[in-house]
Amino acid sequence: MKGRSLKLREAHKTNGIASVCSILWSGDGHRLITRRRVRSVHLIHDQSQPSKAATSLRYHKDGVTALALSPNSTSLASGSIDHSVKLYTFPDGEFQSNVTRFTLPIRCLAFNKSGSLLAAAGDDDGIKLIATVDSSISRVLKGHKGSVTCLAFDPKNQYLASVDGFGTVIFWELSSGRQIHTLRGVAPNCEADDSLLNLLSWSPDGETLAVPGLRNEVVMYDRDTAEKLFTLKGDHEKTVCFLSWSPNGKYMATSGLDKQVLIWDIDQRQDIDRQKFDDRICCLAWKPNGNSLAVIDTMGKFSLWESPVPTCMKSPTDGTPSLNENGFILFDDDEDDHDAHKSDSLDDDIEDGHGESFLSSRKRFRKQSHLDENTDDNSDGEEGLLRQIESRKRSSTKRKENVGIGTEHCVTSRNSSSSKMQDAFQSGATPVQAGKRRFLAYNMLGSITTIENETYSHIEVDFHDTGRGPRVPSMTDHFGFTMASLNENGSIFANPCKGEKNMSTLMYRPFGSWASNSEWSMRFEAEEVKAVALGTGWVAAVTNLNFLRIFTEGGLQRHIISLNGPVVTAAGYKDEVAVVTHVSDCLPSGDQVLEVKVFNISERTQTITSRLPLTPNACLSWFGFSEEGQLSAYDSKGVLRVFGNLYGGTWLPIFSASKAKKSEDENYWVVGLNASKLFCIVCNFPESYPTVGLYSSLHLLNFHFPLASSDLGADELENEFIIRNLQLSQAQKKIEEVAASGLDTTILEDETFNMEASIDRCILRLIASCCNADKLVRAIELARLLTLKKSLMGAIKLATTLKLPLLAERFNGILEERLSNECREANITNTQLLKSSPASEIKRTAEPSTTLPLASSSHSHFSKHGKLEQSTISGVIEPCKNMKGGVSKVGAQTAADPFAKAPSNQEKAEINAKKDSKHRNAASENSKEQVNHKFQKVTTEGVSDIGSNEKQCIRPTNPFAKSSNNQDKSSLFDSIKKMRKADIEKNEKVSSKKAKA
Repeated sequence: MKGRSLKLREAHKTNGIASVCSILWSGDGHRLITRRRVRSVHLIHDQSQPSKAATSLRYHKDGVTALALSPNSTSLASGSIDHSVKLYTFPDGEFQSNVTRFTLPIRCLAFNKSGSLLAAAGDDDGIKLIATVDSSISRVLKGHKGSVTCLAFDPKNQYLASVDGFGTVIFWELSSGRQIHTLRGVAPNCEADDSLLNLLSWSPDGETLAVPGLRNEVVMYDRDTAEKLFTLKGDHEKTVCFLSWSPNGKYMATSGLDKQVLIWDIDQRQDIDRQKFDDRICCLAWKPNGNSLAVIDTMGKFSLWESPVPTCMKSPTDGTPSLNENGFILFDDDEDDHDAHKSDSLDDDIEDGHGESFLSSRKRFRKQSHLDENTDDNSDGEEGLLRQIESRKRSSTKRKENVGIGTEHCVTSRNSSSSKMQDAFQSGATPVQAGKRRFLAYNMLGSITTIENETYSHIEVDFHDTGRGPRVPSMTDHFGFTMASLNENGSIFANPCKGEKNMSTLMYRPFGSWASNSEWSMRFEAEEVKAVALGTGWVAAVTNLNFLRIFTEGGLQRHIISLNGPVVTAAGYKDEVAVVTHVSDCLPSGDQVLEVKVFNISERTQTITSRLPLTPNACLSWFGFSEEGQLSAYDSKGVLRVFGNLYGGTWLPIFSASKAKKSEDENYWVVGLNASKLFCIVCNFPESYPTVGLYSSLHLLNFHFPLASSDLGADELENEFIIRNLQLSQAQKKIEEVAASGLDTTILEDETFNMEASIDRCILRLIASCCNADKLVRAIELARLLTLKKSLMGAIKLATTLKLPLLAERFNGILEERLSNECREANITNTQLLKSSPASEIKRTAEPSTTLPLASSSHSHFSKHGKLEQSTISGVIEPCKNMKGGVSKVGAQTAADPFAKAPSNQEKAEINAKKDSKHRNAASENSKEQVNHKFQKVTTEGVSDIGSNEKQCIRPTNPFAKSSNNQDKSSLFDSIKKMRKADIEKNEKVSSKKAKA
């Protein structure tokens, strides 16, 4: 049987130009319908009368790209490059109506099992579901990034499968319009090849979806789990371009780019017959009531392959499954957002509200039981769908009458489709899910959940750490609260306006109070609460009249502030409330124009006014304060920004989800952040928010600036360097605030010093990377950023080890410059101090064996925590032993202080005179102690008390301090030159010894 050839006859004139064609069988097997992409005509061929001319249908202005025949063979639909979908009667081919129009060419059409629904898609962004009863748009499904090339309804009327040019397959649930499964890149990428279109097809029993694979095979996927079941791998040498199931699902025909057609036995998973053609077969169709296969090639020629399945095997029509078509409910009657609207363009279609439909069970037995329950309905699919559409029209008319009544009523509907301004939202809240519990608030402290019943809702408050907050009893909600906020003291709730009788209500519920009835509520007439916030001793609500209303914790109306635009969201932290508003309409590019204002409630000041930057074409997803009180914002593109004091107040992008994601299916739902981590819940696509009741653990993600790829290859080090500097600036700001309030800052200063030490370690690692990459100029720039003397000496040692003498010399120059500046600043400070002190006090307190403790500069880089640097000073002290005069023994204090000034001859005489009169005047001792205490405060840590023993000094010896010996009057730079000269001589001796060896 293999090797035989078929004779094809012409259906469409081609003029030698190849193009994609289609072929369909009518339900009775008497007629074939063909079309060609480059022609605006499609033909109906009567196979019972082969000699009869085909019926031509010429209603399109451009090439016909898609055909679909209803299951009962009474309606024929066609799509074209002219952006229109047309409907005809069948088989006479009379034109009925223009079903819909797109803005770009149409690629595929498909009828559902009952014929009541037509799916159409193409190059536009969306799949239209059209009710054939009145040609109304029932729903638009969006999710593909490329042109949709094939659609297939599940025979059980539960799913719609679609595939695009990038090879992405999506399973859509018809009852809710949700994406149940998304398989990315499972089919070939044909986006750039117009001659090849991806396709897919359900098995007749609806249990398996067949998709051409990436390795010249056909892959079978399970209907409920979308898991890969098996593959049909045969002798196709190139990609499979079309496939067709036999009527009973026992066999399959496939055609490939290798111009072959193979017949497969599904149970055996092997090919049983094949045909080789002169041109590529672009479409196949099994005869519904016989062992025959219709084929058509790219040149517009078609033929019938009789008996493709050997007669010795089971017929392809034996055991054809029969599925019940009645009782299918496509949409829920109570979902207002799923109303049908007539439209001629995709821009006017109604999209699904994000997350507003509940996630149905994905278990097969539950779906089967749902189908069985619906089977009891006596109405057929078209009549049931017609009643739903009429019901939706009536409800839509009622809503249109309610809108536009005036400012007397609150408007709770969404912004019109012409407006792209983001609606108000509450951070930490999830969308409404019918019949399921959802979050009203979720933050670092706890969560507030609610579930709607018929006449009331049930609200619960839970804390992540049960020991941190009290146990809060559940609450019965008769107001229908949709937004809430939570802190350590209480919770605030609000609901939108739902008419004259159900006004917008604000209610505060404290967790603990000395009074028995501390709960309070406020109602708003002709006004609606859009966002709420909580702080220390205050409650805030922002309304649709652009009012910021501030209440005390007890319910006193304290302030009413007018805002500049419609509110987007609000957040609170201690004494501050932050409000995000729209500044103007969206830009032509669709970007939001938002502004942030931060008000200090206790001081009645406005601390921050700034535009809120967002990623292009993004909207605000989360807004709030960090655990340390830093203003933060997270947008829909996954970029987290914090407000810092740099450059007078700027937003810094400290995290990008695109770089942190482990896979494209991950979505981050932000909960909060602290100084170093982002707290979020990871949701897998298509979910974008957590579900109450399902285990959702908090994930801690490190901050990472969106840095450019450095030529050093040290992106992590550069990110750590920027992050730690940001944390250091925050710590320094906190020290200033604490010092201004008069509190002790010792602990904070210790933490700041540790931060500086960690930054120095990071800089040293970056210097090492620069040295290895021969980026010496950058290494010098990094060395100037080092804070500690020990770190600079480590950089010098590093450069010496890497045999970079020029770099080591420059590092040494930076050290010398730093020491010189420290000495100069210390001398200036001590001179000012001595001038401000009475000379008589200094004379009475001076001792012959000691010198006055001189104050070091408050800006010193090297005076902090001298103990930690003591070991590193020895490397500088040793060369000083060879200096002329060495270190003077004129007092322990001079040796202890690296920057102490030696006493002059006049001061020595005064000290000796004071020594003779010391025993005659005992009162001078008390005066001396007072002066000692005064000067001890201005010295840096590590300087010993006046009169203490030499051995008790904890500061390192300064090798550059001037000696009191008159024989040595060399300057600081002369001493340094002698040190360097000694080092050079030493190195030369070592080199000469090595040369001799």
